[in-house]
Amino acid sequence: MKKIAVLVPCYNEELTIKAVVEDFKKVIPQADIYVYDNNSKDNTAQIAKEAGAIVVPEYRQGKGNVVRSMFRDIEADCYIMVDGDDTYPAEDAYRVAKVVLEGKADMAIGDRLSSTYFEENKRPFHNLGNKLVRMLINKIFKSNIKDIMTGCRAFNRTFVKSFPVLSKGFEIETEMSIHALDKKFLIGEVPIAYRDRPEGSESKLNTFADGFKVLKTILNLYKDYKPLSFFGIISLILLLLSGGMFAPILIGFFKTGLVPKFPTLIVAVGFLVCALVSFACGLILDTVKKRSDQFYEIALNMIESNKNR
Repeated sequence: MKKIAVLVPCYNEELTIKAVVEDFKKVIPQADIYVYDNNSKDNTAQIAKEAGAIVVPEYRQGKGNVVRSMFRDIEADCYIMVDGDDTYPAEDAYRVAKVVLEGKADMAIGDRLSSTYFEENKRPFHNLGNKLVRMLINKIFKSNIKDIMTGCRAFNRTFVKSFPVLSKGFEIETEMSIHALDKKFLIGEVPIAYRDRPEGSESKLNTFADGFKVLKTILNLYKDYKPLSFFGIISLILLLLSGGMFAPILIGFFKTGLVPKFPTLIVAVGFLVCALVSFACGLILDTVKKRSDQFYEIALNMIESNKNR
């Protein structure tokens, strides 16, 4: 029987954590349930422990830091990660995990947006943010993932032990999705039900502050994972600016034989040089990225080899 670990990052979830732990114990009695308490100011840790979870403190604040510790510490064949706010039914999370257990995906996503999310979630800017992030990532990485930022996921051991967690906070879900796309992991999607937080339970997300962090993460990962495309776009913009400034000067020169706007010409040449430098940076970093991908594949082979021993 494959070993299953349920990972629950938590911060001030005393109203819901008992229900989360008990539901998973009923649905997946053979699973180990880990609650990583991220400096909660309430009784989250105590309630989780009394409910039967393995409680571990994580003193570095932020969901990304919690996930980093979970992935390093816990050994399992299948990992189920859910939030501690009781918004994801345990039955649906197990259906997501089955896709991984059956070998059909390295990372399986619980797709909220195709079911009840927009009906249950009463925060319109959250809904808009989910749509915007989904559109950006699918456009940039030429994919068709329906729910980029879901908190309900399942992973196999290879994904968990080879995923370099860089984010500190809630942008970790976006990082996971982009990493899986870039490294060509097999991604599965399962529509799941979503229910809003119960009365009295408050979201830790700041719509605008965390939204900007997610957009910044997308931009940084776009630069890191697709440097030729990223710097190529910058180069094209600079080239167009240079051409737009140089064209009137060139036309005037053909008509009069004079160059009356030397400052404009100097700026146009400067933009042209910057465009060439940007494109050269993209070419160099693209070569570095391909080399990095080769080493990553070797590391994956080593992980698989150690697992099968």
